[in-house]
Amino acid sequence: MSSFVTEVLASSGKLEKDDLACKISKLSRKVEETKEEVTDMINKKYIEFIPSMEGAEELLDQVESVSKDIDLLKSCIENEVQQNLHDAVTEYAKLKQQLEKNTAVIDLLQHLQEFDTAIEEYHRALQEKNYVVAAKQHGKARASVNALKAWKDTELPLVRALSSEITIQRENLIYHLGEEWQKLAVWKLPSTKTELTSVKSFLKTALHLNRGGSKGDESVPHALLPSILQALSIQGELHKKIKLFGQVLFKYMLKPLIIFPSLVVEVSSQPEQGAVLSLQCTETKADHPDPSQVYIKVLTVLKTLHEQLFGTSRNPKSKKILQYQEGRSDLIWKEMSECIIRECLVHSIPANSSQLAEYSEVIKRTEDFESSLKEMGYLAGDSTDLLKYARNVNCHFASKKCQDVIVAARKLMASEMHNTVKITPEYKLSIPKLPSPSGGEKERKESCKKSAHYDQQSLENEKQLSPNTMCLPVCRISESVQQLMDLAIQTLSEAVGSSPQCAVQLFYTVRNIFHLFYDVVPTYHKDNFLKLPHLAAIQHNNCMFIAHHLLTLGFQFKPHLPLKDGVAYFVDLVPGFRRLGARCFVAQMNVQKAEMLERLSTARNFSNLDDEDSYSVASKAIRQVIHQLRRLGKVWQDVLPVNIYCKSIGTLLNTAISELINKIMMLEVGRRKRTPGSGVLL
Repeated sequence: MSSFVTEVLASSGKLEKDDLACKISKLSRKVEETKEEVTDMINKKYIEFIPSMEGAEELLDQVESVSKDIDLLKSCIENEVQQNLHDAVTEYAKLKQQLEKNTAVIDLLQHLQEFDTAIEEYHRALQEKNYVVAAKQHGKARASVNALKAWKDTELPLVRALSSEITIQRENLIYHLGEEWQKLAVWKLPSTKTELTSVKSFLKTALHLNRGGSKGDESVPHALLPSILQALSIQGELHKKIKLFGQVLFKYMLKPLIIFPSLVVEVSSQPEQGAVLSLQCTETKADHPDPSQVYIKVLTVLKTLHEQLFGTSRNPKSKKILQYQEGRSDLIWKEMSECIIRECLVHSIPANSSQLAEYSEVIKRTEDFESSLKEMGYLAGDSTDLLKYARNVNCHFASKKCQDVIVAARKLMASEMHNTVKITPEYKLSIPKLPSPSGGEKERKESCKKSAHYDQQSLENEKQLSPNTMCLPVCRISESVQQLMDLAIQTLSEAVGSSPQCAVQLFYTVRNIFHLFYDVVPTYHKDNFLKLPHLAAIQHNNCMFIAHHLLTLGFQFKPHLPLKDGVAYFVDLVPGFRRLGARCFVAQMNVQKAEMLERLSTARNFSNLDDEDSYSVASKAIRQVIHQLRRLGKVWQDVLPVNIYCKSIGTLLNTAISELINKIMMLEVGRRKRTPGSGVLL
């Protein structure tokens, strides 16, 4: 058993030794192979390195040689070719400059030729009165001169001479055109010393319009006129001529026709010579011109001018000369429309709303008037201030009405207050019958049902109030205040039938009337209210009268006015008027009390009445007080309501008696013996 193990171990160690020897031998062979490869590589690297380096050096020498050849060639090009190129460019520039000079000379000669031709044609056309051709040729000559001026050398004597010549010829052409224009429209105007303030000062105004054609040339009507107008347009003088003509036309003919109703224009035609426009006077009772008549008179003048001067419908070349009309458009329209509005349309606005429907005729006349002006070329644009003013009649009516109402109210407030009217319980404001508001029938039916229902529930023995319970007591008020209240009612009635905007404006105008009364009357009549008891009492009644009717005035017109529900109408003014009336009368009462106390103060405290002088002074003071009370009684008795009269006289009497008692009680307390004169005085 032991020998077997030994054999196994021995065999295993032998095997391991054989494997190591095999591996070592293999490794040795690989090392030898590696050494041979390294040796070959080193030999190849260092043995073949020198030839490669030599080849590279030879190539480098070749490159340097080629570079030198390139540099030599480059320097040759720079020295020879570039010099030749510079010479060529210089020669080209000289040739180009010479060509430009030759071209400039040719252009100069061409412009001079055009100028000479244009000037010759200009002179020929000017002699033949062919002003359009003359103006065009002058324009060509001016263009040639301007082209010459565009050169750098503009200081040539030739250019200056041509510029001077073209300016002289332009002034010559304008002079001839001006002479011809003056022959077309010849004015006969009033003397410069005459003041243009009356109709008579304009009766010498006349305008003679010449047709401008020859007498035998019937086939070409207006033969000279279009030529003049077009020549003026080409020269830029048409607008200036038309503007100056329009200013004279407006000042001496159109404006007088607008302002004075008695002035009319008369057109007299003269065969083969034109027409004459002159102003004539007619009898009329109108204070302000009627818009329709004004439009007719203005259109008569402008249509005559259109036919005699500016009309081109009969001219076969009318399409080419429509540019004349641009000089007429809107030149005097602004001034003329403002004058028509100020002198005519303002006064044609209706005074009451019932006449507003008739004003549509004025609006139509205004539209036709502007349409006629547009057809003749006097007006450009769609809508003008004149037509806008006429169409906005409701606003202008309201403004005019409000202004008239305020002016009338102020006159009433500034008038004398002595003239009075008696107010009785039966007095009622004269409110006109108002139209039924929308939905009024339904409301009336409902109110009838409610009243019937209440009548059924009413008791048979129910007590009724007196008809005079809510009425003013008998008193006197100023006639001007009654008229003021009538004015307010009339204005509110106007508001009922007006447009919503106008109605609101009129309503607030009525409120402004009462605000104005509240502010103006106490200030304007302040001294009289303090000096005259009669006026103070009247002012008290006036304020109470206004306050009384303001309570219900707003509710009477409320269903008929387009106002919001929150508007207070006139109720908010009532306390202020009551305070105003009471304050005025209390101030007068204080004045009377002061006078009464001043008279009693002269009684020497009613002392020493045994003395004749003291008794006479005290007696005089009491008689003066009694006279004052009697005078106030006569003044106030027929003016103030009975209760106010009794309270005021009683208050003053109480003041006198109280003062008298106080004076007597202030006598010496220690005097036991009664003063004999006091008893007599009392």
